[in-house]
Amino acid sequence: MSNISQLTINGERLWQSLMDLAKIGATPKGGNCRLALSPLDGQGRDLVVGWMKAASLEITVDQIGNIFGRRPGRQPSLAPVATGSHIDTQPTGGKFDGCFGVLAGLEVMRTLNEQGVETDAPLELIIWTNEEGTRFVPVMMGSGAFCQVFPLETALSAIDVEGKAVRDELVNIGYAGTAPVPSHKIGKYVEAHIEQGPILEAEDKVIGVVTGSLGLRWYNLTVTGMEAHAGPTPMPLRRDALYAATHLMQAVVEIAQDYAPQGRGTVGVVDVFPASRNVIPGRVSFTVDLRHENADRLADMDARLRQACEALSDGSLCGYRVDVDLHDVQHFSPTPFSSELVDAVSQQAQQRGYSHMPIVTGAGHDAVFMATVTPTAMIFVPCKDGISHNEMEDARPEHLEAGANVLLGTLLAHAGVAHSRHP
Repeated sequence: MSNISQLTINGERLWQSLMDLAKIGATPKGGNCRLALSPLDGQGRDLVVGWMKAASLEITVDQIGNIFGRRPGRQPSLAPVATGSHIDTQPTGGKFDGCFGVLAGLEVMRTLNEQGVETDAPLELIIWTNEEGTRFVPVMMGSGAFCQVFPLETALSAIDVEGKAVRDELVNIGYAGTAPVPSHKIGKYVEAHIEQGPILEAEDKVIGVVTGSLGLRWYNLTVTGMEAHAGPTPMPLRRDALYAATHLMQAVVEIAQDYAPQGRGTVGVVDVFPASRNVIPGRVSFTVDLRHENADRLADMDARLRQACEALSDGSLCGYRVDVDLHDVQHFSPTPFSSELVDAVSQQAQQRGYSHMPIVTGAGHDAVFMATVTPTAMIFVPCKDGISHNEMEDARPEHLEAGANVLLGTLLAHAGVAHSRHP
């Protein structure tokens, strides 16, 4: 029906839902700490599931704790068109990361109920378990298990720093479901999310049309020299592991810069041994994160890093030999999203008068795993100063409303409108 394209969600209600959820695990600085499978995560789930039930969604929980809320369609044999995200947070997280995608999807369901809209295919709202990977690894655990990226048992047996296992914590918070993993087929998946970066705000765009995700390679690197007394040991006779390691750290940044604009290179964690003021460091361990949207370029970046390691090891990079151990930790290939759904997001933004631009996601999202099993797309909205994973994380209500409206239109375009009582 022609008036379907004019449907809009209730922006004030969406904002209030976000603020109400944010009260659970609120931090003094205005953020959230609601770690996966903690009692606070259980309280957050209870709140949102209560809202889902009030919206007449049929609730199913699977064995890894993923929550599925289904709005029936007139053709129940069709695979559902789904949306969702996560509500677990970082230790110093914000109010919007993940939560916006879940509550935007909920607001879509509420709106369709109020306007009497029936769809051909069922619609489904999903809350994925442990997207953040802060307390338990692997990261993006619920969607990864659902998409069979890793075995269910790998997820259930994961333990935190206190030795508590995922399977036991699911029981403790009341979300050890019985549905198998995966429990059913998803026809299409669209996830709304804050950008978690500065591009949309810098370009003054309301909607980011996400075309895919950057590929990622993670490494652990250890450089070993020899510790010695900082006073008696002359500079030419040292094998300073930290000085040597800094050459690799700079190489990481230079490699990313050489593959701009989509190249990324980060050293995130550094451990120096023996970490004494007057001892020349004998061993330095650090992490490396390389990313690019093109698989060939990412492979080139990997080769460049390995060449730099060889040059450091043979003495040609810093002037003396050190031992260099590079260990591969994780590798995600670049993931393009469905061109059909990407085009649909762009069309919805255009039809609704929102400024928009194509963008790739540099962060991991549940949508990245979903793209391996079903057509998938993402909708980004700006976040203030590009800040996320931080208690200062913020977003403008009108941008969140716009993202939810684009989500509404995209879901309807692919679920099919069977009937509407919209006046």
